[in-house]
Amino acid sequence: MTLPDDLAAAIERARPRLGRLASTVLFFETIGSTNDMAAERRAKALAERSEGLVVVADQQTSGRGRRGHTWFSPAGFGLYVSVVLAPATARTDPARATTLLTLAVGVALAEGIEQATGLRVDLKWPNDLQVSRRKLGGILAESSGAGDRSDTVVVGYGINVQTQAFPPELRDRATSLESELGRTIGRHHLLAETLVALSRRYEDLLAGRFDAILDAWRRLAPAASGARVEWTTNAGASTGVTVGIDDLGALLVRIDDRVERIVSGEVVWI
Repeated sequence: MTLPDDLAAAIERARPRLGRLASTVLFFETIGSTNDMAAERRAKALAERSEGLVVVADQQTSGRGRRGHTWFSPAGFGLYVSVVLAPATARTDPARATTLLTLAVGVALAEGIEQATGLRVDLKWPNDLQVSRRKLGGILAESSGAGDRSDTVVVGYGINVQTQAFPPELRDRATSLESELGRTIGRHHLLAETLVALSRRYEDLLAGRFDAILDAWRRLAPAASGARVEWTTNAGASTGVTVGIDDLGALLVRIDDRVERIVSGEVVWI
């Protein structure tokens, strides 16, 4: 669990900009899921403050995304990270801070990737990082369960870094930083800059600077307005055109003469 020298050095160089994050960083060559390990460590530290704990892995054997999807996580290919955050401790409107957490993390990762690599990244509601409509990364936020800390959330993120053959079902839908840029990317520098950006946007969240997060998300999410989408409800499949997000981060979709508010579920961009 000792950090490799390059990761340790990158974290130390970034330390003045990390705020309350990364006081403890755990590294694993192979792990089932960084989210599961972060949740386990959080559960064992009930009497301690686990906020800011970071878990990093070189490989995940049971990586997962939203709604039970598998996250492709081979050794050396991507950046696989989980962070323990406590949005419920926000000074202004903790419930809203918790609701906007995934959007805030998306903004932070897009900003951190651009800072580290120069690549502009788009956001797709609610938790995807994209380049030219191909998936570059994703976010999975999981609240604490029974017997765990009630004021913390484990936020996992995966970013495809190296050029490597994707499984057949992902080849047309996924991309990586090195594929887009045509050069090698140092994962240690990428880790440090994404954590720095996350620290900055997390402080916005805790201070109630919600408009700053929402405005940044809207700038980074061109498909949140004017795109045709399809989703399934209890009443069946529906289609409409996106018209942005509201102040709680719900996706707004126009269907004929009404606007529907989507807060969860599988949304497909047509």
